[in-house]
Amino acid sequence: MNGMTDIHPDAVLASLLDKGSRSNRRANLTKMHELCRRQHAAGSRDFSLPAIGRLAEAEGILKGRALYNAPSADYRALIEAWAAYAGPAMPKPPKTLASHEYLMRIDDPAIRSIMQAIITERDKLKAQLNVLKAHTQVTVDRRPLGVTVSAAPGVQPVGVLALSAQLTPSEREALQKAVSADYLEERGLKEGSHGEIVNERGRTVFEVGFARAVRKVLGG
Repeated sequence: MNGMTDIHPDAVLASLLDKGSRSNRRANLTKMHELCRRQHAAGSRDFSLPAIGRLAEAEGILKGRALYNAPSADYRALIEAWAAYAGPAMPKPPKTLASHEYLMRIDDPAIRSIMQAIITERDKLKAQLNVLKAHTQVTVDRRPLGVTVSAAPGVQPVGVLALSAQLTPSEREALQKAVSADYLEERGLKEGSHGEIVNERGRTVFEVGFARAVRKVLGG
């Protein structure tokens, strides 16, 4: 209800009690009426269901959330009568910003003007930053280096780790050295035209394709 009314909540209570409710309900209606009377006597205009519900629950009249149930229509009618009788709630005073209080403590008008411009610019940048944060999506890829995604229609994508990515640094170094020309020459070996490794007598030590296979494993 909006505005004030001349109908006193006492009349509303009397009407509700005349409905012949159970004695326990009549007692609770009377307690709720007295609670609202004290609220009004204290100068409060807050007769919202959350506010009255908290007070009613604290005094053991009923649970605050029960006011929203259908069987509590009489309690709501009584609270609304008090709300109409008291008039609309006083508007809350605007909250004073801490920056405004700080500016008011500066006596020098010139310095105050400079600081106000700085604070305004700061607030503008903070607002822009918040907008950027709200529209920024960071995707963290925790897959190991060397992973490729294999996908087929109707099948969930699967990460495939390349063979070269599975090597430890020492393993990679050992394989690189095994097919290095300098390393082979020091041991009297060399790489043939088809990737085989042969000794000084031309006898095959590692079969055709050995060096090529190693390089493929290394990803080169």
